[in-house]
Amino acid sequence: MIIDGKALSNQLDISMKAEVKALREEGIEPKLVVIIVGNDPASQIYVRNKHRKAIKLGITSIIERRPADFTQAELLALIDQYNRDDTVHGILVQLPLPKQIDKSVIIRAIALEKDVDGFSPENVGKLFSNSHEHYPVSCTPKGIMTMLAHYKIDPAGQHAVIVGDSNIVGRPMGALLLNAGATVTYTHILTQDLSSFTRTADILIVATGVAHLIKADDIKPGATVIDVGMDRDENGKLVGDVDYDQAKEVAGAITPVPGGVGPMTITSLMQQTLELTKVANHRALEPVK
Repeated sequence: MIIDGKALSNQLDISMKAEVKALREEGIEPKLVVIIVGNDPASQIYVRNKHRKAIKLGITSIIERRPADFTQAELLALIDQYNRDDTVHGILVQLPLPKQIDKSVIIRAIALEKDVDGFSPENVGKLFSNSHEHYPVSCTPKGIMTMLAHYKIDPAGQHAVIVGDSNIVGRPMGALLLNAGATVTYTHILTQDLSSFTRTADILIVATGVAHLIKADDIKPGATVIDVGMDRDENGKLVGDVDYDQAKEVAGAITPVPGGVGPMTITSLMQQTLELTKVANHRALEPVK
């Protein structure tokens, strides 16, 4: 089974667009601010794609572009400006940041109720403590959980193996799966005999940035394989961390690259923008399960 993130994203766009329209008819204008410092090419693409998606859905999107020599103090002042702006519901600072800026300081500066990326220590703490209140979480793991639910892949009782321990994907992904009842194993660059772990996974999540790291022999037959990688091969072709052509012959379900996880990451960002808009305007949300 091919887990088609692009198709699911398009499907969710329809309901989100209707939701935005209904909010606007009530005089509520969902608004997202994205701040980008410097000229990192990948970041420019990501920001452009986020902006296009927001506009498509009717969400007001503000992009604040600043030069690579922008100071930490200047960035903090800009964040504070939008923290104080009650018309803004989500603030996102695109990573990576130039070396003169401390990422952890910037993440902490974003108002908790506008932390649309779910990176603040407080929101991460809620995730790892399995809080049942509403809070944003990292968008890629959130998108993966949405895909699993849509394709009726229930993590409860399953063994999930995470390859990669980043704060953006690996760590929050494991927490979400643990909260959903999975038994979770984390692996990373220092893990010895990686394949001995990946071959036991009912659900295998790979987020390393190493092209074609995972081969068919590394996968348990029938497993669900989620490839978060966005890499380039020797010919410049976009590929994942999983050797898709090999893996699809073994896996029970698999995400392609491109067209798998990527579209759902941006969709999750828009979903969380709408959730924060509703919270700010005292509108009801779906119950947390």
